Amino acid sequence: MKRALWQRAGRRRPRVPAAEAEVLDEIRRLRARLPQVTGAVAASIDGLVIAQDAAGPEGESVAALTAASLAVAVRMAAATGRGDFRELLVRGEEGYVATYAAGPSAVLTVLAEPRTNVGRLHLESRLSSARIAELVTEALNARDNGVRP
Repeated sequence: MKRALWQRAGRRRPRVPAAEAEVLDEIRRLRARLPQVTGAVAASIDGLVIAQDAAGPEGESVAALTAASLAVAVRMAAATGRGDFRELLVRGEEGYVATYAAGPSAVLTVLAEPRTNVGRLHLESRLSSARIAELVTEALNARDNGVRP
């Protein structure tokens, strides 16, 4: 992500209610395309939930942990000369946690079963994160310009 990501991180960005329904629809489309996905959370880079489709109340804790892991991943990419953050994959005994950049203001974190095809997980999640980036950017621009979407 661009350096603007961390320049904005110091300021709490309000939720983007105008985008929540559309972001949730995109998350549900992702889950329909990839049945091994057990949940997904779209969040601001500072850990505020934009939309979630996950079993249980874990969305807020996943968003907060995503913000923490994002900080480390961004620093790791920069320190090793790998450029701007794009994605992070964690593999555990019970499955995967994958986080994808969704523009300069948001991230998509996807939870998947251990039998998931990781290539397909990346493909489908990258498509969804790009769409979420568009939706969040539109909503933030409209809000910043005083327009009601």
